[in-house]
Amino acid sequence: MWIKRYFHDVIIGIEAIFDNRLKSMLTALGIIFGVAAVISMMAIGNGAEQEILEQIKMVGVNNIVVTPTATSVDGKSGSGESGGQARTKYSKGLTLLDAKAIEEVIPTVDKVSPVISFNYSAILNGKSNPVVLEGVDDSYFELFNIGLQAGEIFNDTHGEMGQPVCIIGDNIKNVFFKQEDPVGKSIKCGQVWLKVIGVVEKRDFTTSASDEMGISSSDNKIFVPVQTVLLRFKNRSLVRADEVEKANTNQKGGGMIIIGGASSEEESAEDDDKNLNQLSKIVIQVKETEQLSTTANVVKRMLLRRHSELYDFEVTIPELLLKQQQRTKNIFNVVLGAIAGISLIVGGIGIMNIMLASVMERIREIGTRQAIGASQKDIIVQFLSESTLISVFGGIIGIILGVVLSKTITAIFDIKTIVSFFSIVIAFGVSAAVGIIFGYLPAKQAAEKDPVESLRY
Repeated sequence: MWIKRYFHDVIIGIEAIFDNRLKSMLTALGIIFGVAAVISMMAIGNGAEQEILEQIKMVGVNNIVVTPTATSVDGKSGSGESGGQARTKYSKGLTLLDAKAIEEVIPTVDKVSPVISFNYSAILNGKSNPVVLEGVDDSYFELFNIGLQAGEIFNDTHGEMGQPVCIIGDNIKNVFFKQEDPVGKSIKCGQVWLKVIGVVEKRDFTTSASDEMGISSSDNKIFVPVQTVLLRFKNRSLVRADEVEKANTNQKGGGMIIIGGASSEEESAEDDDKNLNQLSKIVIQVKETEQLSTTANVVKRMLLRRHSELYDFEVTIPELLLKQQQRTKNIFNVVLGAIAGISLIVGGIGIMNIMLASVMERIREIGTRQAIGASQKDIIVQFLSESTLISVFGGIIGIILGVVLSKTITAIFDIKTIVSFFSIVIAFGVSAAVGIIFGYLPAKQAAEKDPVESLRY
């Protein structure tokens, strides 16, 4: 019986909302924008978190990346002698021997892969496409969580013998092998024919990822064994006679033209790689996450000794950098969420103010209902249902607006957003709670109105 009675009070509240549509909509604006702000801010936060997790997966778990710096491979260190003599230092730069020494000597290291990168052109059937030729070990694919959509990775024979085999990226497959399986076919890179033994699966590459942290798209790369690059393409640690002659000619300022030098493809690679480091980088994976910082320090000290105390390299821990970035974004998201939460509170205060004003305007209606037998609970339920329904309807509209706003942010600003079901439930629940909390005071005040007071109006 009491359900039917209070249901009648709710119906009266709904009728009051529809009788004052414009005022009800203006009252709900604060809730609408507050909920939309919560949904969109949480979507941005979820997108940022997902992006960080994807980047951590791309750089690999527990990885350390060693890269050469622009510092010259030779240098001078001042002497404390009175004569002010300087002692010349020399470093070979980052070499394959460094990678082997790290793997053999440091016990906390699990896997190591040297990386050599050059810019070349891939050619097949008269079609040419610029690619990145990357010399790696078979462990490279495991270090960076790179899977294959077809074929297999390098085996020990490929690496030891420097065989002309390769694994191509998804984009190269689409350019040269649209209608056929590339595995077993050959493709020309520079002046060398390479047999395709595998195809890398396509990976989503976020624009905020950087090569500095070891992240790069594999879609336009041709992976070959390290020894294949050193034997068949270029070994930057070797000094050729024509390079010495060219250096001498430049020093003398002569205008001699050197014939029989490197090919145009090799010269292009030289232009891209001005350094004399044999390797472009070394990727190291440690056994446990807790050993990252300690191992990085050991690697740094070890390389300093091997490089004659010349700091011509940089040791970075991508995962720690990304986690620090994630903490920064989390703080930013908390601030944004707090601002959005404040807007919900402001919306609730707006509902309370409008409802208080409505109570003053509807004293005659309150007195009439009380005169025909409505109790204080009936009046409370009526006004509380009005504020709650306004807040709930505002929350529903706000959710729709928040989802649309999230999609718009992604489309316009290229910021990844993820609208989760949890955020929708939270926003909807908070909007309903705001209507109840901020609507109770006006409802209670309406119920306490004296029926006799209505006779004045």
